[in-house]
Amino acid sequence: MSERIVVVGGGAAGMSAAAKARRVNSDVEIVVYEKSGYVSYGACGFPYFIKGDIPRIDNLIVRTPEAFARQGIQVFTRHEVLEVDADAGTLRVRDLRSGEEFSQSWDKLVLTTGGQPSRPPIPGLDLAGIFTLRVPEDALAIRRWLVEEQPRHGVIVGGGYIGVEMAEALVAHGVQTTLVEMLPQLLPNMDADVAAHVLDVLVRHDVDVRLEHRVEAFEGADRVRAVVAGGTTFPADIVIFSVGVRPATTLAVQADLELGPTGAVAVDDHQRTSHPAIWAAGDVAEVHHLVTGKPAYIPLGTTANKQGRVAGTNVAGGEATFKGVVGTAAVKVFELEVARTGLSEREAREHGFDAESVTIEASDRAHYMPGHAPLHVKLVFERGSKRLLGGQMVGVTGVAKRVDVVAAALHAGWTTEELAALDLSYHPAVAPVWDPVLVAANVASR
Repeated sequence: MSERIVVVGGGAAGMSAAAKARRVNSDVEIVVYEKSGYVSYGACGFPYFIKGDIPRIDNLIVRTPEAFARQGIQVFTRHEVLEVDADAGTLRVRDLRSGEEFSQSWDKLVLTTGGQPSRPPIPGLDLAGIFTLRVPEDALAIRRWLVEEQPRHGVIVGGGYIGVEMAEALVAHGVQTTLVEMLPQLLPNMDADVAAHVLDVLVRHDVDVRLEHRVEAFEGADRVRAVVAGGTTFPADIVIFSVGVRPATTLAVQADLELGPTGAVAVDDHQRTSHPAIWAAGDVAEVHHLVTGKPAYIPLGTTANKQGRVAGTNVAGGEATFKGVVGTAAVKVFELEVARTGLSEREAREHGFDAESVTIEASDRAHYMPGHAPLHVKLVFERGSKRLLGGQMVGVTGVAKRVDVVAAALHAGWTTEELAALDLSYHPAVAPVWDPVLVAANVASR
């Protein structure tokens, strides 16, 4: 009888693990259980589907269960794994369509249960018209509400990536939008001086941003009508609730797996957990941060895909390692691109580095070219050694790919001087002769 690999979760990590396991080993049986009705989807495209840029949710689906079946991978959507018995090597599964529950045995298990939206105990949070955004069904429900209910007033709770992206989507539907954030800045994983540019662009697009406003209650009878935050009542016919993600570790705790200091599942560089027959990947698992050398929780699709491939290779008998991340991410807010990698200045100091920073403004292309625009670059580095610790950028074009240059330097452990010596491309239509990255690195080196 062939060995059975069971994957719990059909998102980026889970389906990457399943597909890679099949490529590594054609003999094993591979079974995937996913609670939602979809697998292998591009969750980062949800705000643009909601906005209307992407016409159908199916456009965000990479591969269907039928496509995986042709590869010899059994995928069961709308199947919720309720319990893991690590000693017996079994799962208890519920078919959400029929309500039937059954037991499934496994020889090796891959947990990719992902993250779950934080839902603090706020009065009225369960009212109709209040949405989180995590799975395709959420995106469909939000777009349906916007089209059918035609809300006039919307409130976004939380100024992270999803919050600022959803502001653009609501505005596109003609919704008068308020964004409330309990912290004194947007995008808390960036420094305040960088986040200020995001605040500016939101205000320019008539988004009412209220910082240092903690939500106290949601009001309404059958559906949401208002949000009370910071002592002010804001009218709301729709609410996007996005105050962060935490690892979905219920099954991991049942299996008595070790959790790391971040609260996510602790894994080694093979994605193996504290149980020899269980691997974990994606938003449920920790990552090794290459700058700090410590475990971190950075729930991003890029990391999930890579961890999933490593877990799938190893669970199928191959050999692969995941060395870690530097936390590279980008977000687009209306016309503005914002990106970061490594540590912010605040994070660097919190981790004990003697950090300093430089911030420069340069043109994103030759100054004489039509359409040239300012690009802001902030580099964070260690005083004395000049070791590069992180970078943040804001501009209209060319931001995301430029931050990748800094990410590569972080992977290599470079100093600002080594970054400044890079031979970067030049063409007046795409970059000035002194690229903004080099300008910032030269200033930091001085």
